[in-house]
Amino acid sequence: MIKQASKKPNGLLSVREKTYSLLRKQLLTGQFPPNERLTEESLARKLGVSRTPVREALHKLELEGLVKTAGARGFCVPEDSPQDMDELFEIRAVLEGHALACVCKTIKQKDIESLSQLVQKAEEAFESNEMVRVFEYNTQFHDQLYGLIIAHRPKLLSLIEDIREYVLKYRKNTLIHQEGARRSIAGHKKILLALSLGDPSLCEGIMRNHVYEAKEDTLLQNNRI
Repeated sequence: MIKQASKKPNGLLSVREKTYSLLRKQLLTGQFPPNERLTEESLARKLGVSRTPVREALHKLELEGLVKTAGARGFCVPEDSPQDMDELFEIRAVLEGHALACVCKTIKQKDIESLSQLVQKAEEAFESNEMVRVFEYNTQFHDQLYGLIIAHRPKLLSLIEDIREYVLKYRKNTLIHQEGARRSIAGHKKILLALSLGDPSLCEGIMRNHVYEAKEDTLLQNNRI
């Protein structure tokens, strides 16, 4: 349930934003299965808010493609399509490839060593068959890597984080399986090598290949479900 804000204008805005953010998070993390019906009444009751912020949130989420209209019945959760997934990974490859080329120009040795420690921890978790921990360390690797560009390229970082939220909706299932986790760790080692060599063009190419491998793993795993 969302805690009710004050009756001030900014308080009302806060309720709207909280409602939108919570529903968006629930959709991206798969808490609503495909084709599930979403109505203003049921969501408002569940979240403990009025129908107005729920209605506005649903329309915003429709523009993002996270829900779709279901005639007079309100909204429903769309099924994932290979085309949508392919588009997301293509965008991610371009953004993250460019970002790594930017990072390559300014990264310090201490940052490379810190990233290397995360890869080592992921390897140890993999050897212990702790796939959830592998996923967590791999996520930390990307978080830390792109945290290095926030001071110089905040808009680029914002775009990357937005796309990653969508991608992780599909990607988490692959990183808890051994082959996907193994390829991800190997890809991070290649990224570290490219950064150590200080070659922006190589970094961009390595990162794009890393994202394309992630796409292949995701499509393969989803076809098995």
